[in-house]
Amino acid sequence: MNNYNSAVDFVRNLKAKYGQAWNEINANNAARMSIQNKFKTGLDIAKYTAAIMRQDMADYDANPAQYTQSLGCWHGFIAQQKMIAVKKYRGTTKKSYLYLSGWMVAALRSEFGPLPDQSMHEKTAVPKLIEEIYTFLRQADAIALNDLFRRLDAGEDVQNEIDNFESHVVPIIADIDAGFGNEEATYLLAKKMIEAGACAIQIENQVSDSKQCGHQDGKVTVPHEDFVAKLNAIRYAFLELGVDQGVIVARTDSEGAGLTQKLPVSTKAGDLASKYLNFVEAEEITLEEAEENDVLLKRNGKLVRPVRLANGLYKFKEGSNIDRVVLDCITSLQNGADLLWIETPTPHIGQIADLVNRVREVMPNAKLVYNNSPSFNWTLNFRQQAYDAMLAEGADMDAYTRGDLMSIEYDGTALAQKADEMIRTFQVDASREAGIFHHLITLPTYHTTALHMNDLVEGYFGDQGMLAYVGSVQRQEIRKGVACVKHQRMAGSDLGDDHKTFFSGNKALKAGGEKNTSNQFEAVRA
Repeated sequence: MNNYNSAVDFVRNLKAKYGQAWNEINANNAARMSIQNKFKTGLDIAKYTAAIMRQDMADYDANPAQYTQSLGCWHGFIAQQKMIAVKKYRGTTKKSYLYLSGWMVAALRSEFGPLPDQSMHEKTAVPKLIEEIYTFLRQADAIALNDLFRRLDAGEDVQNEIDNFESHVVPIIADIDAGFGNEEATYLLAKKMIEAGACAIQIENQVSDSKQCGHQDGKVTVPHEDFVAKLNAIRYAFLELGVDQGVIVARTDSEGAGLTQKLPVSTKAGDLASKYLNFVEAEEITLEEAEENDVLLKRNGKLVRPVRLANGLYKFKEGSNIDRVVLDCITSLQNGADLLWIETPTPHIGQIADLVNRVREVMPNAKLVYNNSPSFNWTLNFRQQAYDAMLAEGADMDAYTRGDLMSIEYDGTALAQKADEMIRTFQVDASREAGIFHHLITLPTYHTTALHMNDLVEGYFGDQGMLAYVGSVQRQEIRKGVACVKHQRMAGSDLGDDHKTFFSGNKALKAGGEKNTSNQFEAVRA
């Protein structure tokens, strides 16, 4: 059933087959409901969006200006409103994804209450949020199509809009943290995430039970063999469920990690385990100097003792982090990963490009999912980058103090304007120069919720009273055509009225009558 008319014909044939018992079923109404529910299961969504993402990756390989973007959403309604706004302002949902952040699941969706990003939240919260997000996106489709069908009933020629309707359902990159356990646990959770609709799963190479936020200290990484086992587990989950084009994002936290929990077993010189062991900090000793039950390695013909902390963890060599990141990336791509995620200390295009170019020497099509993270102080970082660039160009920088560039006194200066322009073009420039296929902001809706509530509270509980809400919220919704200004419609009231009419005919008790105060917004374009 590719379009409305074919769906009508399909139901008419069913009515003819089943006879009088189906007399009350209207073929046009049934077709409308079928078209409004394009995706019957989460697996339908995963297959559909995986194909989109694969095509987008090919488009980027041909032209790095064809990068993709997303924002992290911690509730289905937020994801829905995001995609409605994307369609309104861009006219299409193409190249726009959603991101599910493990950080926000921990902070906002755990039954334990707010938690740090350390994999302590319930693993089932992740697939439940994926399912919730796609429920809201499917509802956005149903509401928008219902509006079109109402216009069709009123005599407008909108059949082409109906038949070529672009869904609000888009790919989601979903964070599985470090897999919440061993490779079997990773496989089981990945299946739940895929069944809920995820076409792309991001997994990091930290120890699962010691996982830390990528922008915090104390990260402990795992040997490559352990990580590859989890990449395999996710691929098997995709294949078992028939999502042949499923995407795996391999994230390495090695840049900021200085510890490992395990020493892998090397079976021959130069193998992957041997390369990993070479990064471990060790001190040369004699056999006589070894303590009882010491762990010892032979390195370059000499006996060495790995530096081991009181908690049993091993230290990596200082300055080995970049080499470890590069090896992690190459190994991941050689063992089933499709995209890379590299955490960097600052959003510096040159630093990112240096890493990617080293990976591309071995894997020419390597490309990144990059976190445009709120954990970076973007203003300070780019003002410092602008300062350094201007200084290198010979500009007089006496009016600036590099360590204090966040100060408001610099906001209107030439340096601030240069920095803001660098921030504005960061995604375009980094996609062209540093191999970034997908730009995301992990936690934007966490911060916008906090900021908007702060501003509303300041006025509403201050001297602005109700004007704080009307002036900064409702009036702005009306002026900008924000769909949810008519919140009853957005929650499905009009859609429900039409469905009740399908089911009960003239006996339907509908909400959209003369006394519905939403009629005050009839002139508002949704």
